[in-house]
Amino acid sequence: MSYTEVPGARVPIRMWTDPATVEDVAMQQLRNVSTLPWIKGLAVMPDVHFGKGATVGSVIAMQGAVCPAAVGVDIGCGMSAVKTSLTANDLPGDLSRLRSKIEEAIPVGFSMHDDPVDPRRLHGLPTAGWDDFWGRFDGVAEAVKFRRGRALKQMGTLGQGNHFVEFCIDMSGSVWLMLHSGSRNIGKELAEYHIGEARKLSHNQGLVDRDLAVFLADTPQMAAYRHDLFWAQEYARHNREIMMALFKDVVRKEFKKAKPMFEQTISCHHNYVAEEQYEGMDLLVTRKGAIRAGGGEYGIIPGSMGTGSYIVRGLGNEDSFNSASHGAGRRMSRNQAKKRFSERDLADQTRGVECRKDRGVVDEIPAAYKPIEQVMDQQRDLVEVVAKLKQIVCVKG
Repeated sequence: MSYTEVPGARVPIRMWTDPATVEDVAMQQLRNVSTLPWIKGLAVMPDVHFGKGATVGSVIAMQGAVCPAAVGVDIGCGMSAVKTSLTANDLPGDLSRLRSKIEEAIPVGFSMHDDPVDPRRLHGLPTAGWDDFWGRFDGVAEAVKFRRGRALKQMGTLGQGNHFVEFCIDMSGSVWLMLHSGSRNIGKELAEYHIGEARKLSHNQGLVDRDLAVFLADTPQMAAYRHDLFWAQEYARHNREIMMALFKDVVRKEFKKAKPMFEQTISCHHNYVAEEQYEGMDLLVTRKGAIRAGGGEYGIIPGSMGTGSYIVRGLGNEDSFNSASHGAGRRMSRNQAKKRFSERDLADQTRGVECRKDRGVVDEIPAAYKPIEQVMDQQRDLVEVVAKLKQIVCVKG
């Protein structure tokens, strides 16, 4: 489908979904964002839903300003995927051992590594710039600096919620490795600190929603935020790189006879800020629950833990600021899902997937998400499908 433009907004709100299907609170958030004087455009993805300040599934282009809440509190959250030389014929009948080995290698939930992971000990992981990256931690907000030790040990860990590590098969029978995570607690604390700082600024006092507070270009506050933002985005990328290296090591050991090989890793943020140019303007584009989908660029759009995911190639649609959805998107809150569904429902909806099926992950049940096929159909002018994957092992926090 092409987009629908919402009438009555100060700037174009282009929606790649039927506005009538968007929850009222999310629609109000979109209208609130459109009132900001610095905004130049707003693209709404088919997986849009209510979030803090700004909806999840929105792309906001501003000139001379950036809104921390429009990035999301898990700065740099995103996906990585890699195709392997393994095929379905290489797999054992019982996948529980593979799941256990992944969980042993990659800490999940609130767990972290006992000691920081040394990237130089991981097979094939590039380490250029590693020391410079950690050296720049000295410049982050003073209120967060004391978290350095934990940030070191959380590097290469999954976290919880909708983060996952998956072993997948595509329609041709090839095996893929996939994972979803972000900047862990250090990114969250940096985001919350800067949202609080932005709220105090005088130019933000008359906003319709205090969570939409912005930093303005050429100010000390903007400079401080940009430093911490881009550092956290880099942390998230390194976090996924280390997890993928740990994941590959598990696969090498478990499939030693098959001697697995790995293609180039596909990686993309879906909570981040990028400096981009549209219609001759230098803009700060925030993607909160959206991936960049420039012409020919690869991306990853996951469904729920029981439905599968897509590897896509961007079509470079500037109406969407070269963007596409980041996943299926929730259609009910975590609390609603816990009240509505049982462990039996979870087991039924994840049949054939080696994964947790206990009360602790009922909020991630497939029925709590929008149908991924519908989401993909609504953005046919944004991306083309390269591969459809179905998970057979899913590790959750």
